[in-house]
Amino acid sequence: MNVQSIVLWKKLASAIFDCFDLSVLGLAMDTNMKATLCENTLENAYKAYPDIRGSILHSGRGTQYTSGLYHKAIKKYGIQQSMNSAGGRCHDNARCESMWAKFKEELLYGRYDTSKMRVDEVKTLIWRYFISYWNNRRICSANGGLPPVIKRQQYYASLQDVA
Repeated sequence: MNVQSIVLWKKLASAIFDCFDLSVLGLAMDTNMKATLCENTLENAYKAYPDIRGSILHSGRGTQYTSGLYHKAIKKYGIQQSMNSAGGRCHDNARCESMWAKFKEELLYGRYDTSKMRVDEVKTLIWRYFISYWNNRRICSANGGLPPVIKRQQYYASLQDVA
């Protein structure tokens, strides 16, 4: 499994994004961008998808991803971190950055003035968008026009057909 992790959107949300079917595997939210936010994202992804063990996780080079706490969590869940050591390049997590851009374009811009919303309201918007809409209903051209959950189901069905 090839996954990406990124913290974004006013330092409120962190997500782990599966590069295979474009689903959000883990999501965590807080009011800061510390390593504990990213650790919680890993934990949530592992709870939802124990098969994440053995994955390669691409991330940025922020302090939350280079912290001892985060490295300990990565080891705990059996994940290998791929971090670009060359300064200034962010290609490893570009797909996840694109996911956040689509989120902002499709949900926020022109629809909600989040500066006038409470933090819990913004968290609810983010949760519903990714866990309900993105994973289950949003069609993705990279998935042949299928939502991530359908592509994942088709993959597991193909494994049963082979067996």
